[in-house]
Amino acid sequence: MTSHIHTVRTVVVTGASGGIGRASAAAFAARGDRLALIARGRGGLEAAVRQAEQAGAAKVVAITTDVADPDAVEAAAQRAEDELGPIDVWVNDAFASVFAPFTEITPEEFRRVTEVSYLGYVYATRAALKRMLPRDRGVIVQVGSAIAYRGIPLQSAYSGAKHALQGWHEALRCELLASGTRVRTTMVQMPAVNTPQFDWVRSRLPERAQPVPPIYQPEVAARAVLFAADHPGRREYWVGGSTVATLLANAVAPALLDRYLARTGFASQQSGERRRADAPDNLFTPVDNWQDFGAHGRFDDQARTRSVQQWAAQRLGMLGGGLWRATGRVTGLRPGPCGFASGLRGRRAPRVRAQRRSV
Repeated sequence: MTSHIHTVRTVVVTGASGGIGRASAAAFAARGDRLALIARGRGGLEAAVRQAEQAGAAKVVAITTDVADPDAVEAAAQRAEDELGPIDVWVNDAFASVFAPFTEITPEEFRRVTEVSYLGYVYATRAALKRMLPRDRGVIVQVGSAIAYRGIPLQSAYSGAKHALQGWHEALRCELLASGTRVRTTMVQMPAVNTPQFDWVRSRLPERAQPVPPIYQPEVAARAVLFAADHPGRREYWVGGSTVATLLANAVAPALLDRYLARTGFASQQSGERRRADAPDNLFTPVDNWQDFGAHGRFDDQARTRSVQQWAAQRLGMLGGGLWRATGRVTGLRPGPCGFASGLRGRRAPRVRAQRRSV
């Protein structure tokens, strides 16, 4: 559980101008942290800074950056440290998507979604580790999605990026554990969230895009991000009963879920309202350059403000860890460096100390 005494930390949040990133920035600000907020859109970013300052942030720096540019991300990380001090927490949330059947997505669009939603995380994590590893401390929170495990129709590019992110994160986590560093990375798998993305995502659907119900408010996601930043020992967190149900169903009966989504996945991602053919999108150019969309989308009347599953998982997770350790004492099994059980005779992976010195 979070301590009542909070040490002020330097926190970097990408995708901070809207949605989960915006809500997470406000939540860290309410605790008095120092914030470096990264996004492309100037209008949304400036509004996010004002909100963070009003919420109580010790200091806020706005850094206009496209996370698909590794050199720009490196420069942003350096500026954050120059102006705020050593980075303690880095939250990756920036993303882009295209709502369309796979055959209607161009190679340029597919590449762009991949560069932002996958490689943007890779570049940002590299910049964070470059600074955290020599100090032997720091936390990186990857904002994921149930889509990291279960691809859905009309979002093939985004599904591919999230699957790639999941595999890369697992490999990275193993390497960090094997090295012996105290730097931690964890991932938070999100449900459908009421964010502005459904008004600015590139879409070729006949109707306006919407998240697949049930829908949660971005503050629910932000609370999970804060908890993960405070408790990075767990490899990942699932947020929302719908996320848990989806991932379990996919593990047990993926072919059945294929057929279910083939029947329901098209209609459930469209609102019934006709989409404007000339609606702007943010795939290559931010739409919030001159206006602020905020953290919330247009689904406030449908969105849930609480998640019973999240509340239980955060509190019962401690109990589950105790039960696992007790089981290990009885059975002779222990968690290996990547989360797998290994026998008492198993050899530990060699510690790769060089990873602390360079990335």
